[in-house]
Amino acid sequence: MTVMSPPGADVAAWLRCAGCGETVYGKRFARELGVCPGCGLHTRLTAWQRIGQLFDEGSPVPVDAPATVEDPLGFTDSRPYTGRLREARDGTGLDEAVVCVRGTVEGHGLVAAVMDFRFMGGSLGTGVGARITAAAEAALAERVPFLLVTASGGARMQEGALSLMQMAKTAQALAELDEAGVLTIGALTDPTYGGVAASFATLPDVILAEPGAHIGFAGPRVIRQTIRQELPRGFQTAEFLRGKGFVDGVVPRSALRPAIARLCALQRPATGTAGRAGSAGRSSRLVLRPERLPERDGWTAVQLARHADRPTTLDYAASALEDFVELHGDRLGGDCPAVVGGVGRLAGRPVVLIGHQKGHGTRERVERNFGMPSPAGYRKAARLMRLAAKLGHPVVTLIDTPGAHPGVEAEENGQAWAIADNLRLMSALPVPVVAVVTGEGGSGGALALAVANRVLALSNAVYSVISPEGCASILWKSQDAADRAAAALRLDARELLLHGVVDGVVPEPGEGAHTDPAATARLLAAAVAEALDELAIHDPKKLVADRRQRFRRFGSPL
Repeated sequence: MTVMSPPGADVAAWLRCAGCGETVYGKRFARELGVCPGCGLHTRLTAWQRIGQLFDEGSPVPVDAPATVEDPLGFTDSRPYTGRLREARDGTGLDEAVVCVRGTVEGHGLVAAVMDFRFMGGSLGTGVGARITAAAEAALAERVPFLLVTASGGARMQEGALSLMQMAKTAQALAELDEAGVLTIGALTDPTYGGVAASFATLPDVILAEPGAHIGFAGPRVIRQTIRQELPRGFQTAEFLRGKGFVDGVVPRSALRPAIARLCALQRPATGTAGRAGSAGRSSRLVLRPERLPERDGWTAVQLARHADRPTTLDYAASALEDFVELHGDRLGGDCPAVVGGVGRLAGRPVVLIGHQKGHGTRERVERNFGMPSPAGYRKAARLMRLAAKLGHPVVTLIDTPGAHPGVEAEENGQAWAIADNLRLMSALPVPVVAVVTGEGGSGGALALAVANRVLALSNAVYSVISPEGCASILWKSQDAADRAAAALRLDARELLLHGVVDGVVPEPGEGAHTDPAATARLLAAAVAEALDELAIHDPKKLVADRRQRFRRFGSPL
């Protein structure tokens, strides 16, 4: 009986899973791309097996490998480094620990650098650094996404400080892709450690990881031996890091190819008529004059805005966007569930969608903190806005929050700083920004996602400096006066349009969005697409200038 190893042409008839111990038919194991059908253990693949899995058949072509010095230090431990290199080459059929190719994935152009752990533990030396840099330069020249598939124990000790310098070299290569607006994608596999994790592996715009992959700077054994610290269960796994906000998604191997293809499609800009063609058949029915809206009781508006069955950001994403990919985490240590976001297409146009997420039902609402973001939520939003700016994609935000979370932990982590940073960031984004208040627009927690060129509101939405209950407690000394406070705050859609706080109102169908979420999503999508069509004609400097002027005028005489 053979223990599972990467599937090859001469796969054994029967294999034993190293994870669960179950016996697996060899051909099934190969069909499952080296994944145990019982426990889901993802075994390691060779670089060429990975390329064969991801790329369209016949499309991969090697990227020319630059010349490097093979043994710059003349290093010898128990035997010469040159002998170790020769052994690795003979055993793998590769000349280095990474294979770089250009090709297509579901028809989308892509350049990839794919590491092979069999070659000296996938270690980062001058040859690997030079090849990854050359591949990044090829992606830059061809303006196609750059994929990094990592599998490494870290830097190559036999090349000393020259190996260390490869961390900076490869990080610079990714910085050049950032400056040029080229999408970068990471696919982290087991293991990804050391200098590789602390450089190019963790810098891509979107980071995906295989289930169970171990990722980090210092490995568990090093941590235990140096500081004698007990490690949490599942420490440094893809799932652990996803919860900490460092990984966008844990993606099974069978789903990796379509996930990468969807992301690659977003690098390709929409055609000049894509947005207009997609929205031409839709009527947004946007209300631009306040007299066309009925006068209403403020407290009634508040109750409708808070209705438990109103659609959420993820509901709108599912209904209104094509190929939506949710992204996770602020890359600083958190993934606030009260803010969600990702990339997709609205009426044919790539957009970055960000919004508050209250959820449905008591359990999800508690898990989502009732849509009240922590600092990590605002930092996640900021990260996605910067991605939009890099790729030149419009930003669409959906506002529905009672306000930012007021707890001790939020204050300890800089809630005020996170909100302020977003206000400054949004004021300078060089892409169109459209915000829609879909439910509650509560205080600075709402405004932190609403510094936009166009601010719209659903007809049952509210937007205010404070909740009516909070206002009543402070000024009337009793929450019983919440209805009076709601009236005084003039927070309903008609009043917001009258005072220019919003630029237009999207009428809700029936008795409100909660009675027909699908129709509401269509109306919202049409209104946003129409706004983006209007903004698409402006250059970045005008978008920024107009956005700043929009907010500068508040409080000035008309």
